[in-house]
Amino acid sequence: MIPTVLIIGGGAAGFFSACQLTEFGKPLKIIILEKDKEVLKKVRISGGGRCNVTHNCFEPGELIKHYPRGERELFGPFSQFQPKDTIKWFSSHGVLLKIEPDGRIFPVTDSSETIINCFLGICKKHNIKINVSCKVTSIKKNIDGKWEIKADESIFQADYLVMTTGSSTSTWQMAADLGHNIISPVPSLFTFKIKDKELTTLAGVSLTNTSIKITGLKYFTEGPLLITHWGLSGPAVLKLSALAALALNDVNYQFEIILNWISETYAKVLADLNKLKVNKARKQTGNVTFYKIPNRFWHYLLNLSGIQSEHQWANITKIQIQQLAVNLTECHIKVQGKSTYKDEFVTAGGISLKEINFKSFESKIHQNLFFAGEILNIDGLTGGFNFQAAWTGSYLASKGILAKLKETN
Repeated sequence: MIPTVLIIGGGAAGFFSACQLTEFGKPLKIIILEKDKEVLKKVRISGGGRCNVTHNCFEPGELIKHYPRGERELFGPFSQFQPKDTIKWFSSHGVLLKIEPDGRIFPVTDSSETIINCFLGICKKHNIKINVSCKVTSIKKNIDGKWEIKADESIFQADYLVMTTGSSTSTWQMAADLGHNIISPVPSLFTFKIKDKELTTLAGVSLTNTSIKITGLKYFTEGPLLITHWGLSGPAVLKLSALAALALNDVNYQFEIILNWISETYAKVLADLNKLKVNKARKQTGNVTFYKIPNRFWHYLLNLSGIQSEHQWANITKIQIQQLAVNLTECHIKVQGKSTYKDEFVTAGGISLKEINFKSFESKIHQNLFFAGEILNIDGLTGGFNFQAAWTGSYLASKGILAKLKETN
């Protein structure tokens, strides 16, 4: 009989697992079960609909630094399959990728549909069965060692089971029922809610070179920042949310950040402001350009420092100059909650990494049970890192299944 591989979860990791299984030349019956009406939903919305496939980071030792959870465990897997391999694989299937200046990698079409069509085309070519609106309700192992999966009114049997359900509490519970420990999930990759109307009225303003740290904690990030209608977003904020995900959950997302809007030292900024006061003495404070700060935001900082934008620099006091330097480099802001980043919900938490063989992503508790993607306690920073972890895990899980088939034969 032809062996059956059943994949629970019709997302990135599930489809990549299925596609990889077709590449080793072994006859297999492959079935994907997806609880929703639509497959590859996160792929479709990733990167604003462009699909941030991976990141321009080709050294495993550097790549793992982008994973707050899973850093140590992923070194070996990334030595087997990393962004270079991802680019090569998609290229071999007619999908060309491009590297953007910030390191993110997208299809040259700038459309996630290119990735989706690639996966669906491979599945059609190899007769992979895709069952949508098919929610798994139980998983158990038969006496003969085969997996029995109940989904709605159907019963499926499989020789190999791959779970790629992402942040699904119901399948986490099923994994727990099979003996796996689940690290309690908490949100990662979220934006900060700020209740400061004067700041949030500047929605749309971005600053390219900021640095942020959390008061009382060790976490620190640098990068672009975006002011939104509800607070703060952008790469610097999202990176910080991932790094500090567990700590911020513990304080119920009520904390204080210290923002350096231009990533310069207080001493240098103070010196530059004093030069400005001398060189632009007769100019109005609101009519100068300082460190390429957007004009609307510059007026906000002036007002925050008690400086009227109509006043001349010659009339600005020493104390006001000092306060402006503080607000530029050490601005204290209270965060009062979080918001999901667009629709790209990512969690820290999932199946304990101690229970996974990272040579094959097979369970250490049950033979022929494999995991890939966000169902594991692995999460990456924004920029394509979560997809790369999914591609790598799926590749190694599929390779592990094929290795077992060789042993059996």
